Amino acid sequence: MKIRSITVFCQPSFPVNRLLLQKVGIFANHARKLYKDAGYQVQSLRLATPPFESFIASVDLAIAAQSYAVEVHADGFDYISLGPISATSKDWDYLPQAISASDRIFVSGDLITEDGQVSLPAAKACAETIVKLSTLEPNGFANLRFCALANVKANTPFFPAAYAEPGRPAFALALESADLALEAFTDSDSLSEASTKLIQSVEEHAAKLEAIGEKLSQIYTYEFKGLDFTLAPHPQETISIGSALEALGLEAFGKPGSLFASAFLTSTLDQATFKRTGFNGLMLPVLEDSGLAKRASSGDLSVRDLLLFSSVCGAGLDVIPIPGDSTAEEITPILLDLAALALRLDKPLTARLMPIPGKKAGEMTEFKFAYFANSRILPLASAPLKGKLNGSELVTIHNRKSRS
Repeated sequence: MKIRSITVFCQPSFPVNRLLLQKVGIFANHARKLYKDAGYQVQSLRLATPPFESFIASVDLAIAAQSYAVEVHADGFDYISLGPISATSKDWDYLPQAISASDRIFVSGDLITEDGQVSLPAAKACAETIVKLSTLEPNGFANLRFCALANVKANTPFFPAAYAEPGRPAFALALESADLALEAFTDSDSLSEASTKLIQSVEEHAAKLEAIGEKLSQIYTYEFKGLDFTLAPHPQETISIGSALEALGLEAFGKPGSLFASAFLTSTLDQATFKRTGFNGLMLPVLEDSGLAKRASSGDLSVRDLLLFSSVCGAGLDVIPIPGDSTAEEITPILLDLAALALRLDKPLTARLMPIPGKKAGEMTEFKFAYFANSRILPLASAPLKGKLNGSELVTIHNRKSRS
């Protein structure tokens, strides 16, 4: 298990508050040292601000992004998330320029208003942003730094979803822990034993991580928000969440039984006791997981399957390779489905879709990138919406629990 990110939440203002950045930079580097001394590899230090519209004029967003990219790196941070643009904003056109300012800059787009309504215009604007970003870099990588948000709360440490609340700095850990599930499920003779072993493993690590977090909080008076034990994978075979789920007895993840296996895993994780923030569920990023990439390539896994599994897992649609000529009109319905799931089930979901330039459905990606496993381009199987669904309304989707 690794710590994918120590994520610091603060508002460094614009122009940049150098003193604050220096202070949180000292904190983050100290935190990395303490966790390293405890035996944990820390992959990155990240900074997340409140939604940028609260302190940056949209017209200045690209300039601010360039400034932040330099300033935060000087204090040891690898990446910065400027938070989501609001669902009611008219300034979505500023996002591509800001994201292209630096590969250290992350931004997101909210599909849901502050009043909890799905915005049909925001879904369209978000889809248009995804299409525009796909043309900025030859490999389509600009979409790595953008996602759509649905019902995601502040202090989620995973990027691109991360954003802060106003107030004093705080921090949380995003964990790369799919290997814990693979180990627990491979070494068990029953589902009960598999569940028990995973809970024990998570809680043992959580106790160590929390102790260091609370110590840091006392030293710096920054609130420790907790751990996001979303079972994030890596392209290595030994850190594949797809392989972990298949270790339960699936012939191939994506075939019938996969929804049950996904629900079993997330239900198990729910039983573990630790200080929580963020998703704390099952992450299914096709391009970041060798097992998932293999199943997408074999035809066992589709976009529709991944959306279905989002109903019982944690993070939604993540780094999914789709055709380079995908249109905003084809992407919009998928974002609306995601938003409806998030509200109806009262769960946080995101969509990070990656149109790959020059690639068609069924073709293989050809990345030479250490953090990606090559996979088949998945067809969207989507069509443009018509009539009332193609309007500009704000739509209320009631939480299913509110009826009980």
